[in-house]
Amino acid sequence: MDKKKILIVDDEEDICTYSRSILEKTGRFEVAVTTSAPQGLQLARTLFPDLIVLDVNMPEIDGGGIAQELGKSDATRNIPILFVTGLLKKDELPSGQIGRHHFIAKPVEPKQLIAEIDLLLLGGD
Repeated sequence: MDKKKILIVDDEEDICTYSRSILEKTGRFEVAVTTSAPQGLQLARTLFPDLIVLDVNMPEIDGGGIAQELGKSDATRNIPILFVTGLLKKDELPSGQIGRHHFIAKPVEPKQLIAEIDLLLLGGD
């Protein structure tokens, strides 16, 4: 089975490291990370990941802006995006959708992150 390519874009380096560790431990994912929104856009355009885990609140370009830019290109518009946000608390709304994209609230639990990624990669809504 080929490993799925996941791109994590979050301005908090600890979150990138933690999320990469969770996903790589499964043995099912090849993970690229960046703390820079512009670099996240560039990586999405060159790596063509199977899924992007994207922080909503980022300096320079917020997650919504990144998703909008990726939506302008045929090559990247269909890459599923899982937004991760600290703007909502888990007890307010642990997960859901922003437009056509799924989101989960921080702090992200390992099982929830993997379950949401699996849901998106298998085409569920």
